[in-house]
Amino acid sequence: MAHHHEPSILLPMILITLSLLSGKQVLASRHLLENTLPVVPEIPKVEVPPHPTLPTLPKLELPPLPKAELQQVLPDHLPTLPPLELPTLPKPEFPAVPHVPALEKPELPPLPELEFPKLPELPALPHLPDLPKPRLPTFPTLPKEITFPFPFPFPSLSPPLSTATP
Repeated sequence: MAHHHEPSILLPMILITLSLLSGKQVLASRHLLENTLPVVPEIPKVEVPPHPTLPTLPKLELPPLPKAELQQVLPDHLPTLPPLELPTLPKPEFPAVPHVPALEKPELPPLPELEFPKLPELPALPHLPDLPKPRLPTFPTLPKEITFPFPFPFPSLSPPLSTATP
């Protein structure tokens, strides 16, 4: 029961805090609207000297390499392998396919013709009277010169002023 006065202190503190916050937002928005972007000066173009040309070098001619013989490179203690001979496979023989007699087509009894009951005839539609063709409404045309009862006519509706003097 000792803290029953705290809610009365919170309300003024909240109001003061909100009023201070809202004032800063208005100032910040005005600050953003009033500031203009700074003008950036143009940077002068830098002139680059032309690329130096390199002298062309003569094409190098290499002497041809001597062809090395395989027998001289291999040491004498390695035996040579005989040429590889692959065995030939015999042609496979498949058994003959036995002859299967063709099956006779079964004779099916003819299908009976289906008889549908006759539908009752619909009565003829009544004759509707011919309606007159609808006409679009006509709108009255406005006169070319419009006069207004008040002394100051609208500038957009008044005729253009002539520049010629009478």
